Amino acid sequence: MTELPSFAIRLHGGMDSRVCAAAAQHAEQHGFSTVWFAENPFQRGVLLAAASCAIATETIEIGIGVFNPFNRHPTLMAMEIGALDELSNGRAILGIGAGVPRTIGKFASFENVANAMRDTISIAGPLLAGEEVVHAGKIFSADHIKLAYELPRQRVPVYFAAMGERMLRLCGEMGDGLLISNMCPPSFTSRAIAIMADGAGATGKSPPSRIVKYVPCVVSANGADARKAVKPAIGTMLAAYWEAYQPTPAALSAIGDDNGIDPDNFTVSMQRLGSGELAEEVLDDSFVTAYAVAGTVEQCLEQCRDLAATGVTQMTVTFHGEAPEASMARFGDAAKS
Repeated sequence: MTELPSFAIRLHGGMDSRVCAAAAQHAEQHGFSTVWFAENPFQRGVLLAAASCAIATETIEIGIGVFNPFNRHPTLMAMEIGALDELSNGRAILGIGAGVPRTIGKFASFENVANAMRDTISIAGPLLAGEEVVHAGKIFSADHIKLAYELPRQRVPVYFAAMGERMLRLCGEMGDGLLISNMCPPSFTSRAIAIMADGAGATGKSPPSRIVKYVPCVVSANGADARKAVKPAIGTMLAAYWEAYQPTPAALSAIGDDNGIDPDNFTVSMQRLGSGELAEEVLDDSFVTAYAVAGTVEQCLEQCRDLAATGVTQMTVTFHGEAPEASMARFGDAAKS
């Protein structure tokens, strides 16, 4: 039997810092290993909430998933995450990603993305290992820069959020882990791992072994009720992502290709969601299998084992339904037993 992955929860800038700290405490008490923060432009910056979680907890890791290089210079990323690592006694993780094109486009030009990401990891990564950085990049540069304080450990890990081949190869070359977005079906994981391995092979290093997958989840005493209850979350995200990533074919491919759903059904369902129809009336259970974890606690854990078999090492779960805190507790306690 495949072992379970570790488990994390997803928090975000739409939440008050005090609510985040309480959620992190709750997650830690029930065996979750990591809290990942989604920072979306124009919501709250997540550093205050991440710091609140660091103070409120003792063992849970605090991950940023993600900062983008269009509103933070890589030197600032390193300054802030180094300080968070200090506050948390070595529990911080930096996640970097390009962001959503149509959102970034409201305040910056979404261009030269691959170069911006390569420069970001080339600068922030060594700074978070306590090194002096000299880097002449195409977008960002650093001239003999070093953090002016001691980090609490040898290096802070840097993960990539990646969907397209160029970013996956770069993650393989230079990253410590991969963040797989919500709405990427299980088949994407094995494909992403293979591309990262190619990228790592070009540099002679081992590919990242830490693969984090985000999923919405509903836990219920009745499996059919859970599958029905998770469909609104799937529908909301799937419609929003499909619209937001239209300028990025690689992202659309990551979401829509090889998802186990009949192609005609997928096309018609996306059109119906786009016209405002309710997800419960549009989506059949093949969408739940592709994009969520839902069922009884035992069924949910079995689905997580299946995802671990594709290469996932950590599941970052967003609990939906009538009682998400209670679901988190039941899920975490069952995973520990």
